[in-house]
Amino acid sequence: MSTTSPGVRGSRQAHRRAVTATVVGNFVESFDWLGYGLFAPLLAAHFFPSSNPATSLIGAFAVLGIGVLVRPLGGILLGRLADRRGRRPALMLAIGLMTAGSFLIGVAPTYGQVGLLAPVVLLLARVAQGISSGGEWPAAAAYLMEVAPPKRKSLYGSLFSLTTAAGAFTAAMLGGALTGALGADAMAAWGWRIPFLVGGVFGVVLLVLRRQLAETEVFQREASTRATRGSLRRVLVTHRRQVVMSVLFIAGMGTVGGTWTSVIPAMGQRLIGPGTTFGVVVCATATLMVINVPVGLLADKVGPRRFLLAATVLFAVTGSYSFLTIEGTFASLLFAYLSGTVYLVCATTTLPGILSELFPAENRALGMGLPNALTSAVLGGVAPAAATYLGEHGASAWFIGGVMAAVLLAWPAVFLARRTPAPSSYALDRSSLDLAK
Repeated sequence: MSTTSPGVRGSRQAHRRAVTATVVGNFVESFDWLGYGLFAPLLAAHFFPSSNPATSLIGAFAVLGIGVLVRPLGGILLGRLADRRGRRPALMLAIGLMTAGSFLIGVAPTYGQVGLLAPVVLLLARVAQGISSGGEWPAAAAYLMEVAPPKRKSLYGSLFSLTTAAGAFTAAMLGGALTGALGADAMAAWGWRIPFLVGGVFGVVLLVLRRQLAETEVFQREASTRATRGSLRRVLVTHRRQVVMSVLFIAGMGTVGGTWTSVIPAMGQRLIGPGTTFGVVVCATATLMVINVPVGLLADKVGPRRFLLAATVLFAVTGSYSFLTIEGTFASLLFAYLSGTVYLVCATTTLPGILSELFPAENRALGMGLPNALTSAVLGGVAPAAATYLGEHGASAWFIGGVMAAVLLAWPAVFLARRTPAPSSYALDRSSLDLAK
């Protein structure tokens, strides 16, 4: 990662600053996302009070799902902004929305204070964060892949999963520390607000960092003067085959992300309590941070598509088993959490490079963002509430079967990609499209 790419101007130090400011957005998003999942039972009690804790939790996850359902709007609005005005403005707006949502949750009144207005405020905050999430990843992925050296795209992609793990690690560490320091009663009363306020502070820091970002040379050279830049019609019509492939690639990642980063922590809190659950997430995310860069290097060596297929097969077996046999022990919960999050590391490491090659620069962020956000909304958004509902009715096997069906869609996507010609408006590194690599 020490070699400056021709895709961004400046010194090696400026290149590293640009990469850091780009990928740290995943840290903030992951911190807020897992924070919501970890504290969902407490949020449920304050915003959706009910005599049945499962009913309250379904309400909290429903708000989470609605926030995810608006991701396509973020993918369209911010993806179009990134293709028309540049990656930098989209990255600034994305983190601004995420920061505002975090602060709003941190100061939101509860149901006991303002009645039905409380879940409405919570919903508005999650909608802002959903729009942010829908536009953050494609803008950041387009930026990062445009500055990455041709043979190091998976390595750079691993930085997404590294910062995602770091955000989850920090959220779990903070949650565990707060629970230990304040006690369960104080956490339930007001301590749950602290992580969201901290997330807002992280967002402000990132806003300052991103103000110094330089636009990529790839965008300035290949997209900034094209009349078709940011065209939704061009993405949906001219590149419809690429959109279908993107949906197939992303389906598994979106579904697993919605399940493993929200449902598993919530299940852990119900089975063994919040303190132990925080410890599980800390151990798992620490492991993920260690393996991220080696995973990226391995994917670059063997080829991103071949690597993703192998990871898909492994997860289809281990993920199904761990989810269906989860027990109220530290080891069982750790195995279950790692089975899904390791797959997410493999997917988020390889997919930015794979998807960025499918679209020309003038439609890249929108082309990546819309399928990603739409698929995550449809599959990942409903996963937490669906898992909770089906689990309460003894149908967990049906749920995990649906998850694995989405994961296995990566297989036809790979073979479809082999028969899809590269867009003619920009030059691709042909070796990176070869399945054998």
